[in-house]
Amino acid sequence: MPTPTPQTPPAWLKAAPALFLLLWSSGFVVLKVGLAYADPMTFLALRYACVVALLLPLLLWLRPAMPRSASQWTSLAVIGLLLQAGYFCCTYLSLKLGMSAGGLALITSLQPILIGLLAPLIAHERVDARRWAGLALGVLGSALVIVSKASVDLLSPAGLLFAVAALLCITGGTLYEKRYGRPVHPVSSNFVQYGVALLVTAPLAVLLEPMHIAWTGPLLASLGYLVLCNSLVAITLLLAMIRHGEASKVSALFFLVPPCTAFIALLVLGEAIPPLAWPGMALAALGILLVTWRPGAAAP
Repeated sequence: MPTPTPQTPPAWLKAAPALFLLLWSSGFVVLKVGLAYADPMTFLALRYACVVALLLPLLLWLRPAMPRSASQWTSLAVIGLLLQAGYFCCTYLSLKLGMSAGGLALITSLQPILIGLLAPLIAHERVDARRWAGLALGVLGSALVIVSKASVDLLSPAGLLFAVAALLCITGGTLYEKRYGRPVHPVSSNFVQYGVALLVTAPLAVLLEPMHIAWTGPLLASLGYLVLCNSLVAITLLLAMIRHGEASKVSALFFLVPPCTAFIALLVLGEAIPPLAWPGMALAALGILLVTWRPGAAAP
């Protein structure tokens, strides 16, 4: 399959990193609220069912162009399988099987390093020494934030296995999108991706859980936010940034997710930020600067 021809980035993409960080980071806080009222896999399947139900009338009304070739259909299905079904299912199952939130966050925060290792082979992009230094600082900063807020328990073998699987899924999805992704109307692409994810998560919810849901106001608010802001807007922004940028640079944004989540949790849930987290935030920000900064060019 040939490498896609680079497309001219749209003007709105300049605001995508900040908006993506805000939506993705706040999603963890909102998810914590929703999981208090529903089983994890059931909540995930419900989230995807709502996304598909929301997109179906838009698909019939707008009639956007659908994928025209088998390769485009395959690409969308693979992205849906890796990013939507694979990453989120493995994340939820890791927590369900005894992995601590701190341990899970620490493992998945290694994604930018894994991207840096594999990007030259798969996405044909060069990762120089300055960017490697930034990636290392980002990992260290994220680890400080995570360790300061929760104990990191890696003693659950099954939970650890699913945490590593989640890391591999989001890494594989990022590199696959960079290597083979092509522009498709967002309604069409999201409908295919979330349709695939629903086909995977719904049977898992039936097999693994009693499918308990308490229909409360907080659950509906959490579900609505995750459907609209995370599943539709944030994922669309992420895939657009990957398609128009370098995978290692886009993945480095995930270093700022723990610090941003800590700030949002402080504002929304009243969770205090431990002293050790502050230098971690500074290191993560410095790592991002080293990864994205280009000497002699305008700031990204």
